[in-house]
Amino acid sequence: MEYRYDTQLLIEGHGLDEDDIHDHITSHFKGDCLLVVGDEDLIKLHYHTNEPWLVLEYCASLGEIFDIVVEDMDRQARGLKG
Repeated sequence: MEYRYDTQLLIEGHGLDEDDIHDHITSHFKGDCLLVVGDEDLIKLHYHTNEPWLVLEYCASLGEIFDIVVEDMDRQARGLKG
């Protein structure tokens, strides 16, 4: 497994742009399976990465982050709680 952590969250803010967020994440953080959807007030983000704390830090700079889930997919693959 190349990327260990399944990172999911919501960003609430003003003037959010899903394309800008997508482009910033792909150019600054290593990972895959990126999904950024929403509108200028609320964005849902899903990303597989080895450094979820960096993604969280970036997203927190855009607005309020909540419903944060970081799951260890390696542990899940071994039948353990993620």
